[in-house]
Amino acid sequence: MARLEITQVKSVIGSKQNHRDTLRSLGLKRINDVVVKDDRPEYRGMVHTVRHLVSVKEVD
Repeated sequence: MARLEITQVKSVIGSKQNHRDTLRSLGLKRINDVVVKDDRPEYRGMVHTVRHLVSVKEVD
């Protein structure tokens, strides 16, 4: 199964509350934090919500 490497690249200052909550539920707390999650629809949806704050790449 493919995995997603998600990196926070922008600050949450000035962002909407639901964007901050989404980043926190992904496990991201600060800029340059990296998490690796399974490639599942739930995580894809969360990444889509905060796509302007994170970068994503697929890893094996």
